[in-house]
Amino acid sequence: MTGRDPWQDARDRMVDTQIASRGVTDILVLAAMRKVPRHLFIPGPARESAYSDYPLPIGHGQTISQPYIVGVMTSLLALREEDRVLEIGAGSGYQAAILGTIAREVVSIERIPAVAELARENLARAGLRNVRVIVGDGTNGYADGAPYDAIIVTAATPAVPAPLVIQLAEGGRLVAPVGSRDLQELVRLTRRGDQVTRETFGGVVFVPLIGEHGWEA
Repeated sequence: MTGRDPWQDARDRMVDTQIASRGVTDILVLAAMRKVPRHLFIPGPARESAYSDYPLPIGHGQTISQPYIVGVMTSLLALREEDRVLEIGAGSGYQAAILGTIAREVVSIERIPAVAELARENLARAGLRNVRVIVGDGTNGYADGAPYDAIIVTAATPAVPAPLVIQLAEGGRLVAPVGSRDLQELVRLTRRGDQVTRETFGGVVFVPLIGEHGWEA
């Protein structure tokens, strides 16, 4: 019989004080964030700060997002257990792990091969078997797996890439940080037939989304 995870208390405090207390109420999201071992997705000395309330470096100029932002963006997707999800920007794999803990299937696109491999290793270590990480230009989405019930963009884009909107299923939700390289607004698009509605949810700061329909490198 294995003992209790020594990091569990830190995860519970993270959820209680950083996420639930700040207005995230989706029970599936809160449960996933209590369950997924965030420290496994952070390399080196920064791991000691895994459950702190700020982003952390993961190498290659990339970061793992602040836990609160992960909670907010995931809750805006309004995920259901049967959903298929597309993630743009795998990073270390933590956001994909949260998505995969809730949804049926996740495809995550990462443009940097070394970062994609890091995400695969971390996801395997955490026991996620329903997440596939693919190397490519995330601004083009992944048409082979479309349509998706939910799409999440985890890097700053000047506008929502058109291919991603096309790949949304009926009733699908897309969440992305949209704006300049320095400051963005969190946006949610929802597809209903030929209509796509847009909502905004406040300012955020992400690393830039590089690609054909994003920023130039």
